[in-house]
Amino acid sequence: MVPRYTRPVMAAIWSPENRYRIWFEIEALACEAMAEYGAVPKEAAKVVREKGDAAMAAFSDADLARIDEIEAETRHDVIAFLTWLAEKVGPESRFVHLGMTSSDILDTCLAVQLTQATDLLLKDLDDVLDALRTRAFEHKHTLTIGRSHGIHAEPTSFGLKLAGHYAEFVRNKARLEAARAEIATCAISGAVGTFAHLDPRVETYVAERLGLKPEPVSTQVIPRDRHAAYFCALGVIASGIERLAIEVRHLQRSEVREAEEFFHKGQKGSSAMPHKRNPVLTENLTGLARLVRSAVIPALENVALWHERDISHSSVERNICPDATIGLDFALARLAGMMSKLLVYPDRMAANIESLGGVVHSGEVLLALARAGLSREDAYRIVQRNAMETWTKLGTPEGRTFRENLAADPEISGRIPAETLDAAMDSRQHLKALDGLYQKVFGEPGPAL
Repeated sequence: MVPRYTRPVMAAIWSPENRYRIWFEIEALACEAMAEYGAVPKEAAKVVREKGDAAMAAFSDADLARIDEIEAETRHDVIAFLTWLAEKVGPESRFVHLGMTSSDILDTCLAVQLTQATDLLLKDLDDVLDALRTRAFEHKHTLTIGRSHGIHAEPTSFGLKLAGHYAEFVRNKARLEAARAEIATCAISGAVGTFAHLDPRVETYVAERLGLKPEPVSTQVIPRDRHAAYFCALGVIASGIERLAIEVRHLQRSEVREAEEFFHKGQKGSSAMPHKRNPVLTENLTGLARLVRSAVIPALENVALWHERDISHSSVERNICPDATIGLDFALARLAGMMSKLLVYPDRMAANIESLGGVVHSGEVLLALARAGLSREDAYRIVQRNAMETWTKLGTPEGRTFRENLAADPEISGRIPAETLDAAMDSRQHLKALDGLYQKVFGEPGPAL
């Protein structure tokens, strides 16, 4: 991921330094386990640990350059690291990597990195949830127009809209927690997963100390269905980010202007048009969501490896693992910040509710006529006729409000009283179920009206 969309803590997880520290930790733990079970002298395991720890503590750009130099000759990254480690550890390095294969290191390391990255993403999700909860409670009773197909439907609560996004991100967090559990697996099982030259207890020892679970059957690699499920979870989260971002983008349109991103002092929107206040953050989030989702198909393609393994997955994962997690980390942090500072305009929301002359209350009038004895078909016909009359003449000299047209229609005035029509035009009726809805989402009803 380019530096522009990279936060340092997540980037550090995918740094060569972190990768090599994890590689050494896996090798040192395996050596200690072999010593415990009698396959390696305990003093040798102690030397590997002490000298290796010292080398990793002093790890510098010179060490990176040395490993790269070795890899340029060997064309093998794990061998290059093991050769460098042998230079640091000395003769006892002959007990390192006994009976193991490169994928034991690579796949177990990847599991550690993905769990580290996921722990950051879970914290990011908590920040998004906190921001959404705060704003949902703040605007629980803020009336706004609901839209279906982009067209005014019925009034709703802006807080309830945010509560819906909150509920989605609660589900997203649960998905990510499940994906973390599935990806947190360790394989120290040898060339084709048969433990031919290893005690299976070594794998268990390493897994426990790294916070992982042993893979039941690892062939030479951990099966990639686990990784595919993980990236699918990231893709769903990215889609949730985009759904909320698009909501804000639509609400910020000049014709709507019910909410907008915070516009900082000194911020510019256009090089040619000084008046512009563009939804740049949410547009950026829409693009980042596309990037994160782009990892899903390659991850699914990685499942079908040849026999006990091939290396076709490697080049894919070297890209999608850092890019998807770094991109999602940045996007979630940006989303939390944007929602915390979102500018909301309740007066504009109220004006938009009435901007079509009150036709958004047609559903309540339909029900009132049905309660008065009309068939639903006849009630629908009468209400639609008046709604269309209001809609088509809106803003013209002969135009009247929906309420006025209804009152002038003898098929209505003879059946339902004026106070019933007035009640039908009251948007507050759409708030009556909010306490129960908030209870379901947040576990509490939220502030009273």
